[in-house]
Amino acid sequence: MTARPTSIIRTTKRFATGLLLLSVLTGISSAAQAKDEFKICWSIYVGWMPWDYGAQQGIVKKWADKYDISIDVVQINDYVESINQYTAGQYDGCTMTNMDALTIPAAGGIDSTALIVGDFSNGNDGVVLKGKKSLKDIKGQSVNLVELSVSHYLLARGLESVGMAEKDVRVVNTSDADIVAAYSTDDVTSVVTWNPLLGEIVGMPNSTKVFDSSEIPGEIIDLLVVNSKTLKANPNFGKALTGAWYEIMSSMSADDKPGTAARTFMGKASGTDLAGYEAQLDSTKMFYSAQEAVDFTLSKTLLTTMQYIAEFSFDHGLLGDGAPDAGFIGIETPSGVFGDSNNIKLRFDPSYMKMAADGAL
Repeated sequence: MTARPTSIIRTTKRFATGLLLLSVLTGISSAAQAKDEFKICWSIYVGWMPWDYGAQQGIVKKWADKYDISIDVVQINDYVESINQYTAGQYDGCTMTNMDALTIPAAGGIDSTALIVGDFSNGNDGVVLKGKKSLKDIKGQSVNLVELSVSHYLLARGLESVGMAEKDVRVVNTSDADIVAAYSTDDVTSVVTWNPLLGEIVGMPNSTKVFDSSEIPGEIIDLLVVNSKTLKANPNFGKALTGAWYEIMSSMSADDKPGTAARTFMGKASGTDLAGYEAQLDSTKMFYSAQEAVDFTLSKTLLTTMQYIAEFSFDHGLLGDGAPDAGFIGIETPSGVFGDSNNIKLRFDPSYMKMAADGAL
């Protein structure tokens, strides 16, 4: 596998779009059937590299064999394209953020389940000001960021925390490939971006990180999402994936030679090295324990987070032209439903992670 440069990878990872060609959905069956062959897709990101490791090391096959099924794990270099292909029915599961799960497959009418809640950004994303020391100083400035991405969402949440709104700034759409160079110019005084670009910018003279994702913990979430109908018809698919994931988590989190080897593998495969990968892990809250992921999913905070996500997405036209309000798409969590309970298209189901926590897989 040839790894793409991290800066390019993270652009596709973080870019959210609600625009889908409805024609790709017309051939999708309304009812999933029992089967024994499955495909999931993933793209390069610190929290999703474990899928590559698990596939290459035979861990996914081991668990698939246990349930007499096969699971093909496929890397797709373009993040948004991977979600579009999942939405079009070409894959049974796909890695994506909570925001993108809502604005792409759910907005496209595909009932999807967050099978594995893998991690959340815990400082990987941040707001940087030049020559200023407080987020309140951003008022009236132009802010360079990848528009309609979680960087945009982070800015909105940050502004809200200091009593401001997007109308108090001017958003300038800037690709992550250009954002470091843009910040180096005198004209750009504020940016929102993610690691490793964030660290590079913060390291420049006269630069201060004034807000980051650790101040909205648990809101930028990375998931493995699967087709709900496929999962219902094929529970062994969910069991195999979940069992494999937590075996991989146990391996990579160990403070021993095999654990170091696993993290080294993931770092190299993602275009960096062990130190670079571990630096990214430092600002990522990985749920290495299945019980941690279950507890997070059961929390009422998740429902509040998804309401924030839905409201931001509606305000920016990401729920589709026909959406009359932020609750148009129902989002089901263990603590309740946000939105239309008759139009649930995104579900957070901790039952398979609970099986892993209980040693029942």
